[in-house]
Amino acid sequence: MAMPTRAAPTVQAAGTSRSPGSPHTVLAAALLAFFVISLDGSVVNVALPAIAGSLHGSMADLQWIVDGYTLMFAAFMLSAGTFSDRVGASRAYAWGLGAFTVASLGCGVAPDLGTLIGARMVQGGAAALMVPASLALIRQSYTDAGRRARAIAIWTAAGSVAVAVGPVVGGMLTSGLSWRAVFYLNLPVGAVGLALLTRIAPSPRRRAPVDLLGQFSVVVSLAGLTYAVIEGGHAGWGGTRVPVTLVVAAAAAVAFVTTQSRSKQPMVPLALFRSRTVLVCLAAGFTLNAVFYGAIFLLGMYFQQVRGASPVGAGAMFIPMCALISVVNMAGVRLAARKGARVPMVTGQLIMAGGALLMLTVAPHTSLVVPVLLLVPIGLGGGLAVPSLTAAILENVDAERAGTAAALLNTARQVGSCLAVAAFGALIADTSRFRHGMDTSFVTGAVMLLVTAAATALLLPRAPRGTAPAP
Repeated sequence: MAMPTRAAPTVQAAGTSRSPGSPHTVLAAALLAFFVISLDGSVVNVALPAIAGSLHGSMADLQWIVDGYTLMFAAFMLSAGTFSDRVGASRAYAWGLGAFTVASLGCGVAPDLGTLIGARMVQGGAAALMVPASLALIRQSYTDAGRRARAIAIWTAAGSVAVAVGPVVGGMLTSGLSWRAVFYLNLPVGAVGLALLTRIAPSPRRRAPVDLLGQFSVVVSLAGLTYAVIEGGHAGWGGTRVPVTLVVAAAAAVAFVTTQSRSKQPMVPLALFRSRTVLVCLAAGFTLNAVFYGAIFLLGMYFQQVRGASPVGAGAMFIPMCALISVVNMAGVRLAARKGARVPMVTGQLIMAGGALLMLTVAPHTSLVVPVLLLVPIGLGGGLAVPSLTAAILENVDAERAGTAAALLNTARQVGSCLAVAAFGALIADTSRFRHGMDTSFVTGAVMLLVTAAATALLLPRAPRGTAPAP
């Protein structure tokens, strides 16, 4: 989540006599943005079967409804901070929130799946723009370091709550009204956020270069990889379409690395990858998101398609897991303060891996209490590990690269979510083999978590009590 980092000349927005706005107003606006962005990452999952029935969608279509949002969120995250610096955080926030709100309306009125998926992609791109802009607004408004830290903690907690309640809200709206209400929910939130913004003075702008070639290559690479995984899982890996798409994705990735290595002001300085702490955190972030959001996707489909639960019933199944996440987030922060980031990161990944393996006991006629309880360690592990993961990567890079490192971590996490839905969805596409596909997905996730937990334990430096680990 990029912040202004260089002492660049600023260009003040002219023609305004507006007061800067109270920090509380700024925080309220930032909270709304992050809450609705995080909510949309999980609220749709429970509505997927209803969308499929209404718009006659296949499993591949349902995967794209989720991945279209996540893909564009991940792809544009790397340059969103720079763009926010260039046009000013308040203006970037307004553009992002406006686009997100209009795209939500487009999702709600979508007459077909193509329109819905396209609107979801616009939502994801707008969400990527709002995240660094909302953080920059907080940083500009809270000049005291202690108050700013508390404001950012509140901002982070809002995202955790949104992720946690997303399945429940999605189920209630889908059962009580319609799956379209899931998207209409964003309209009043967007209106309130834009109204709050009128009470905030325009932010200064900075001369920040936008790497258009690097951004284009990221979009092509991630989109190609996601398409290949989804298409290969449904149509098979034979023929020419999937191999050609993989070649295009690989070529775009090579182009990205080449442009970054030759640029004087790269979007992602490749020197960051020389830090073993950065590499471990990126791998752990990818895996944690893959298993967490993959589990929500899988269980949302299981509760409804296999067990015949209603959308509100399926959403209610996630309540025990949801109730713990925010509490465990704070416990993870306190544990990291005492023991360093390494302990909660390793512990969280192992707990989540155990929950994933225990999911192998879930069968078509297993009591619903079992998967509901087994979701708890998956949420608990993620809630414990993620705050420490974020702190570790930020504490182990130079201050001027903190924004870029945060954006890179968030990109890795969103890519993990995107590819998990693509791969796991392909494994359960054949409903006659749903149980086998779900088991394979959870075993794959558990193995990935055990590998990244081992890497964290072995490669992340130990930290003395009360200090951050060294790079």
